[in-house]
Amino acid sequence: MILCVDCGNTLIKIGCLEDGKVVAPIIRVETSLNKTMYEYASDIDRILRLLKIPVHSTEGVVLSSVVPPLTDILSDALHLITGKHALVVGVGTKTGLKLQIDDPGTVAADLVTAAVGAKKSCPLPAIIVSMGTATTITVVNEAGAYIGGVIMPGVSISMHALARETSLLPSIEISNPKKVICTSTADSMKAGLLYGAAGAIDGVIDRFDHELGRPAASIIATGGLAGTVIRYCRHKILLNENLQMEGLGEIFRLNRGK
Repeated sequence: MILCVDCGNTLIKIGCLEDGKVVAPIIRVETSLNKTMYEYASDIDRILRLLKIPVHSTEGVVLSSVVPPLTDILSDALHLITGKHALVVGVGTKTGLKLQIDDPGTVAADLVTAAVGAKKSCPLPAIIVSMGTATTITVVNEAGAYIGGVIMPGVSISMHALARETSLLPSIEISNPKKVICTSTADSMKAGLLYGAAGAIDGVIDRFDHELGRPAASIIATGGLAGTVIRYCRHKILLNENLQMEGLGEIFRLNRGK
């Protein structure tokens, strides 16, 4: 079993893989810059024990992080729990993915792992929609190279900005709107956030297809709000919540001898 950990700005996701497949529920721990290595180790170890996951018999640990101050803290916490040194995805890590962008060293680890997962399991070219704190839409071309994409505010960021920057609009729970032409403030905000995000995703995909010169063979969505948003998109988008975990597992396999 491989323990795969993805540290995002809002949540840390932990998955267990065997033969490239997730074999236990994905664990989510809140990302906090205030926690120590021992606090993270305690939190993660307690949850793994509750789920009866045998972490001490794990084959290895692989970690991707977009929160640099937490990378070493989490790596040390995972070593304390498992006795294994984590493979940290970064410059010099084998990914099997060619990065055809201006500065390959600036690509966030989560974008790389999602692209590796898509390349491994989906027909190419593939468009990847990742909906976390930010929404990213990226492309792996027909030759299996990561060629870039767009970054835009995530749905939660947009909602908080609306509530913070206006006097009368409240903070709301993001949920399905009843219709598009809404008759209440809360529903109007829900519709604006979700249909707005869906429309933006559809528009970017159309432009990607134009630049690629053909429709993408696969469009995959992942991330916390992906399942809520893509039902309003007009493109056929496959939901895969385990995409980054699968990419991490493939990266571990490629670096097994290191």
